[in-house]
Amino acid sequence: MPDSHDDLPWQKITLFLLTLGFLILCALILYPFFPAIVGAISLAVITQRPYDWLAAKIKSRSTCAAVAISIIILAIIVPGFFLAQHIGEQAFAAVTALRTHSTQNSVTDFIANRPALASAIETFSASIDITNAARTSAAYAGTKFAAIFTNSVHLITELVVMLFILFFLFRDRAFALDSLRYLIPLREDETSELLDRVGNTIFATALGRLTIAVVQGILAGLAFWVLGVPGVILWAFTLTAFAMIPAFGAFVVWVPVALYLGLNGHWGKAALLAVWGGLIVSTIDNLLYPILVGSHLRTHTATILITILGGIALFGVTGIVLGPVIFTIAATLLEIWRARTTQPSAMI
Repeated sequence: MPDSHDDLPWQKITLFLLTLGFLILCALILYPFFPAIVGAISLAVITQRPYDWLAAKIKSRSTCAAVAISIIILAIIVPGFFLAQHIGEQAFAAVTALRTHSTQNSVTDFIANRPALASAIETFSASIDITNAARTSAAYAGTKFAAIFTNSVHLITELVVMLFILFFLFRDRAFALDSLRYLIPLREDETSELLDRVGNTIFATALGRLTIAVVQGILAGLAFWVLGVPGVILWAFTLTAFAMIPAFGAFVVWVPVALYLGLNGHWGKAALLAVWGGLIVSTIDNLLYPILVGSHLRTHTATILITILGGIALFGVTGIVLGPVIFTIAATLLEIWRARTTQPSAMI
């Protein structure tokens, strides 16, 4: 009689398909919380050393995790809330400033001095159905208001879920790593190599790129403040967010600001901002990247750029981390596969 442990081929195929199907279902269930999961894992990796120091002082794992979560809330989330509130106030002030008579007169004079532009605007205005445009705008505004409310609730939910996951990652990190090692169908050394590379990728893309973006935001914010750009914090924060995209992220923000200064007659300030942005703000990325990011990764800068852009296109903001991580996992698995397939021939 055949051994009960020796499954028939159709049984193995059935088991594989069932496993694959339920893994896909699990991924679909977790998909709405991907940002929270990625955020929790990223924070756990970034804060590993500070948490280890705290754990040496506080012996109770639950108490230590609760203290760490409290510190993160007070140090990151609360200041972030007030910063977002201040940015919203500055955005409202910027919109109000655009509606003042002086700004409107400047725009009118600028258009009046350029007959071709004025003719194009007049032709475009004549082709618009005002009544239909008003109805469409009202419907769009109502939809956006509902979307803002929905997104706010969703953001709060994601934040709570992230902190919940992060608490257990802090408290049960050893158990989580052991479970992950058990589930990964690789040898111990291969699993360690894979997890080390993933950890380094998360650390570099999350903390390294964030640090570089913050430095670029501060440098640009100083220039905006000195040159008298309205809404300094709003533009500095916007540049910091875009600077998370390497190579040209900061460029997308400071160039329009320079153009704004020039179109308002401040060509000297626009030239100074262009020089500062081109030589300092955008260049500092190339200087800090090898120190904060490149030393932790085994991937070319161009590859990282493509994986970040592709990750953002596929997963949204979380793609900044997920894109490079997925590429790192794929590259590591390919190296493991190559090592396994070439090892027998190397021994001959």
